[in-house]
Amino acid sequence: MPDQFGSCLCGAVCFEVKGDFESFYLCHCRHCQKDTGSAHAANLFSHSATLVWKSGADAVTSFTLPDTRHTKSFCKLCGSALPIIESEGLLVVPAGCLDTEVSLAPTAHIFASSKALWEAEMDDVPEFDLLPK
Repeated sequence: MPDQFGSCLCGAVCFEVKGDFESFYLCHCRHCQKDTGSAHAANLFSHSATLVWKSGADAVTSFTLPDTRHTKSFCKLCGSALPIIESEGLLVVPAGCLDTEVSLAPTAHIFASSKALWEAEMDDVPEFDLLPK
């Protein structure tokens, strides 16, 4: 996989990931639902890739939920989710912060027992290319 590039919403933080991702999990746990404000988090994982902050490293901060392993890295200016290197050297990259295409298909849904109830009937929900009028 070629190197991946990403940034935050406001553009203050830019980064590069050198190397390959080993897995791509869609996590439905309650912690991920809360910190994404959505049905699940979509994170890429690598034990071998390296993270290079191209700009804005001073705008990156993180939060660890007490008494858990749940950690989130984000831009302190706009709040966008950003990569983090966890204590055991695992690189976790939120898929949505990448500016390059993710060629790896999701590996699995995890914590599926915590899926939001409204997520069950998604096949029947209309789709629009833009915000409907």
